[in-house]
Amino acid sequence: MAVRTRPEPGGAARAESAWAPLAAPVFRALWIAQFVSNVGTWMQTVGAQWLLLGHGATLVTLVQTASSLPVVLLALPSGVLADRFDRRRLLVVAQFAMCAVATVLAVLAFADALAPGALLALTFLLGCGTALMGPAWQAIQPELVDRGQLGQASALGAVNMNLARAIGPAVGGVLVAAAGAGWTFAFNAVSFLGIVIVLLLWKRAPAPPVPAAQREGFFTALYAARRYVWNAPGVRRVLLRTALFIPGAAAVWSLLPLVAGDSLKLGSGGYGLLLAAVGIGAVSGAFLLPRLNKVLGANGTLAAGAAVFAAVLVVLGTVHVPWVVVLALLPAGPAWIGVLSILSAATQTRLPGWVRARGLAVYLLVFQGGQALAAPLWGALAQWLGLTTALLIAAALLLPAAASVRLWPLYDAARIDPTPSDHWPTPPLVHEPGPADGPVLVSVVYRIAPEDRAAFTHAMDQVARSRRRTGALTWGLYEDGNAPGRFIENYLVGSWAEHLAQHHARLTETDRRFEDRARAFLLPGTEPEVTHAFDATSTALGRTS
Repeated sequence: MAVRTRPEPGGAARAESAWAPLAAPVFRALWIAQFVSNVGTWMQTVGAQWLLLGHGATLVTLVQTASSLPVVLLALPSGVLADRFDRRRLLVVAQFAMCAVATVLAVLAFADALAPGALLALTFLLGCGTALMGPAWQAIQPELVDRGQLGQASALGAVNMNLARAIGPAVGGVLVAAAGAGWTFAFNAVSFLGIVIVLLLWKRAPAPPVPAAQREGFFTALYAARRYVWNAPGVRRVLLRTALFIPGAAAVWSLLPLVAGDSLKLGSGGYGLLLAAVGIGAVSGAFLLPRLNKVLGANGTLAAGAAVFAAVLVVLGTVHVPWVVVLALLPAGPAWIGVLSILSAATQTRLPGWVRARGLAVYLLVFQGGQALAAPLWGALAQWLGLTTALLIAAALLLPAAASVRLWPLYDAARIDPTPSDHWPTPPLVHEPGPADGPVLVSVVYRIAPEDRAAFTHAMDQVARSRRRTGALTWGLYEDGNAPGRFIENYLVGSWAEHLAQHHARLTETDRRFEDRARAFLLPGTEPEVTHAFDATSTALGRTS
């Protein structure tokens, strides 16, 4: 039986509910399958960390690094793949690959042949699978739920992970103690298959084919992602908030095994109990999150989340009573999903479809990369300065993250509409160039009243960012020395195919709004005059070669 894509009747009425996205059948089925997979992942994490616990703090924290580092290396290439190829097929391939790696881990563990180096190497390969699927997974969310529910969908994703964090480690700890770590790896291998089944049953609407002339090469696509993010202030601000929060917050996940084993003298079951406290807090926090966001707003929730995590780290570093630590970890769950849901939804709602997976890959790069780089640092600091000092340093890092929200807040999402806008007509040319012909110099002439010159040039600042986001390599605005009020906008695009993509695939309603603001200053009865010019030298060389 195929799984339907659209929400069931009544879903719109429940839009304010934290659970509203679960009314969409595919989202609900994937959420359940992902939960089973996440439980398997956390069971395996407990098994892996417990096998390494006798080998020093640095090796224990390297489990998280081995899981997260592949995102640093592969996030952007994975984003390119997710924007160029079928995202569902990419997700299925990634799930099968991770199933195979987890099976090898289980076989080696059962054979008592799983050395620390092999364990970390295979964990790294699993992380490669996660890196491959990450951008595609994030990019399909707008296909599963309405745009207004992306915040709740992101929160439910975080609830999923934290609920699995509550159950997986506890079950994994019991399983390790009763039967050995190999069974945690075996369960994880099987858990990937549920997602495969749901993806194969999903009757996904086919994406419109991209004309061959507009298809980007691999490295061109990578550069386009960098150019877009650099010229999108809203996305850059999300990345800044992520970079300020993640390194300090990562200390909780990196050092919690040491808190359980060294500070509290608990076994694997006790470590699972600590993680369960975070998960239980996250699930209960999901009920409060919509109301909390209404009261505090997105930026207030970000500040509160960082402050709560700082307080939790202080307790972890200074208190050695297990039940007190368990109670202190409960608010860490809501804080974590509150921050992550806001950052993830903010990224998704600010990115147009043509670059969504690559933009999300940059977000995942900052998010996972921050954890991957911070984890060994916290392990080394714990070994060098002591566990308490490392936890207090992490708490100190989070206080500026909370305080700086007032200075560097997220921009209002209402200012950004990534809906595609095909408002540029196809350029009428006497000679139709080839897709690779370029660079292309686009010139636009505007005639503005002298008294509007300052306001017009200010409005063109936003147009400049739009041109650069969508493909311009250079941009400039000039005023004719012989005709005051006659402005010439020049921008250079790498190829004709790239410029056609600007016309028919990359412009959004936000870009259109910026252009309309600038064109409002045109003299009555005039329109912009657009010309397209090609590099005469390269064209001549091409004709004589």
